[in-house]
Amino acid sequence: MARQLAPGVWMLELAVPVVGANAFLVDDGEVTLVDAGLPRFGVRRQLRDAGYDAADIDRVLLTHYDIDHVGGLRDLPALDAPVFVGERDADLLAGRYDPPIFHHKGAFHRLARRLVSIPSRFDVRPVAHGARIGGFTAYHTPGHNPGHTAYVHDGLGVGLLGDLVWERDGTLTPPEWWDSYDTGELRRSIRAFAGSVPPLDLLCMGHGTPILRGGSDALASLVRRL
Repeated sequence: MARQLAPGVWMLELAVPVVGANAFLVDDGEVTLVDAGLPRFGVRRQLRDAGYDAADIDRVLLTHYDIDHVGGLRDLPALDAPVFVGERDADLLAGRYDPPIFHHKGAFHRLARRLVSIPSRFDVRPVAHGARIGGFTAYHTPGHNPGHTAYVHDGLGVGLLGDLVWERDGTLTPPEWWDSYDTGELRRSIRAFAGSVPPLDLLCMGHGTPILRGGSDALASLVRRL
């Protein structure tokens, strides 16, 4: 079931144990879908649970290319809305960038993009660090993926973090090495993000339970432990 986290912010509960990732919906007068979960995991049903339909979506923000974050786009019809993804992951999807074949995740992505990509019916646009997209600011946060991008809605005090961090038992943690390109770069991204964003109350991540209060404090605690 979709769950409202704050005024204008819903969590689409597309993650199940071991597989899947959460997606989120933000309505600030324009409707933004952030990530889309795995294919056939019910993104359209979750949208309806939140009181929306695919036709209501004004834009899609993808935090990065992983099947559990982009696969659900296959279950949506053609949208009259752009789909934004970080520049390096956009290059990966378009074949302009081939990740290292002898890297565990690079080799996986070379195969994965042949099997699950963003359907051609969508208008995919690369997004750069610092770009303003509606009420959101994009932050390039590489490490988990080369083009990983987190989004902050300053007006709502919400951070949409994708896999920049995971949540476990109320605590933030970096993603594991086996699911990341470069754990050192990932830690640098976490520090840079935590030190540059405005105060955040609500943190929404792809894996785990959102932090509903004191998001900046939770990030600061993680930085001290890195």
